[in-house]
Amino acid sequence: MSAGTHDAVVVGAGPNGLVAANRLLDAGWSVVVLEAQEELGGAVRSDSAVHPDFVHDTFSAFYPLAATSPAIQAFRLEDHGLRWRHAPAVLGHPRPDRSWAILHRDRYVTASLMDEQCAGDGQAWLDTCAEWDRIGDHLVGALLSPFPPVRAGLGALSKLRSVGGLGFIQSLLSPAVELGRSRFGGEIPRLLLAGNAGHSDIPLDSAGSGLMGLLLCMLGQTVGYPVPEGGAGQLTQALARRIRSLGGEIRCSTRVDRVVVGRGRATGVVTAAGEPIEAGRAVIADVVAPHLYGGLVRAEDLPARTMKAMRHFQLDPSTVKVDWALNGPVPWASPPSHAAGTVHVADSVNQMTEALSQVAAHAVPAEPFLLCGQMTTSDPTRSPAGTEALWAYTHVPQSVERDAGDATIRGDWDRDDCERFADRMQARLEKLAPGFTNRVLARRVLGPREMEAMDANLLGGAINGGTSQIHQELIFRPIPGTARAETPIRDLYLGSASAHPGGGVHGAPGMNAAKAAIIHARLQRLTPWR
Repeated sequence: MSAGTHDAVVVGAGPNGLVAANRLLDAGWSVVVLEAQEELGGAVRSDSAVHPDFVHDTFSAFYPLAATSPAIQAFRLEDHGLRWRHAPAVLGHPRPDRSWAILHRDRYVTASLMDEQCAGDGQAWLDTCAEWDRIGDHLVGALLSPFPPVRAGLGALSKLRSVGGLGFIQSLLSPAVELGRSRFGGEIPRLLLAGNAGHSDIPLDSAGSGLMGLLLCMLGQTVGYPVPEGGAGQLTQALARRIRSLGGEIRCSTRVDRVVVGRGRATGVVTAAGEPIEAGRAVIADVVAPHLYGGLVRAEDLPARTMKAMRHFQLDPSTVKVDWALNGPVPWASPPSHAAGTVHVADSVNQMTEALSQVAAHAVPAEPFLLCGQMTTSDPTRSPAGTEALWAYTHVPQSVERDAGDATIRGDWDRDDCERFADRMQARLEKLAPGFTNRVLARRVLGPREMEAMDANLLGGAINGGTSQIHQELIFRPIPGTARAETPIRDLYLGSASAHPGGGVHGAPGMNAAKAAIIHARLQRLTPWR
């Protein structure tokens, strides 16, 4: 192998791959990043394909985890052109009675709006925020650190008594629906907690969903839900500019065919064009686990137990996303008191729970729970003044057994399926915003097939690199007994959302992989006989 030699080869230019490359360059390594698509960014990209005057985020859009992530914040991306923008309110949830549940960036505004609906909920919300102030940074640090999170975990333990000890831990482990009932008397905080928990695929009545709901709500109160000015792609472009400023190389339209393994060690890669690229120290794969184990790495180069365990690897649900270019703002039947960037659509917590349960039962939801983004509200550069760049996405089963709605969706997710389901999603918005359809200048529907074609890591339209449910987290991610970036192949590291701590744009899997590679390289220099 001689065509190219670098200290590290990073496979994939999604946010995790770009974070890994930045960290390795900071350590003085030479790095090349290889990306199969024509454009870098993975699931953090934007384009004007819906309408030439509008910028739409192709996949992800709001980045509270990036705003709090030590990995991303350490790079000072503002020095490389990144600018964050915020909507007036973090999150809005329209209710059937035309009132709104609002998560405002100012916790006191949030609390006062809750009190208007149910006296006492405002103070209960402020008490919850005060708990988070004491322990939240430690919890986020523990969640994003390599497992086990020793330093951040000790920090969290030191604050545990001040937030209620074991009772606080119990509340974190509670289902989102139970957490909402136990702390609040009214519907507004319950909707906010459940809706944010619904960003993952953990059932709202299952353990772990409460932590997800609380985490995203509290991030909304501390860092908000920021968006990059000019489009989501500006986040990954800033990461790429930093890489290039440090002498790193990024090559798009360069698909890796396989990882070369010799004597149990990853020595480099071979591209689909047959070009060998040597890795002197490490290969980091920002690749979904099923594409790595038995894909880029041949089954015969892996332990049999790894291939056996991968047969039980579970993806998260598929996704259908619709983008609209609107000639005016969304005509909400009753506009909210504070315009929100993120909007959740479900009539109640019960309806939300039912929709997500239908997905888990392999049924296309009759009334899907929608997660929406009013992007021009969040960043006025996204479309002409007075218009709105809007999107909505929802989850559907990886394998469809039935349509819980009008039985018109087969689950093939061909163009007909996608358009019919997009009509179902649009009808939900039309009900809350009469006249919505008349404001549509253009519409784009991305189903599971299109998503995977645009980013191979979005396998079957799964956006989180594997289920977020507890049986595939921590020491079980991506398979039992792993939990860290190391793989069964020496000097090969898994740095994608399939690795701990999972999905979300926080860069932790990439950072963890880079740190592991650096540590192992140091150890090998100290013990050259290994």
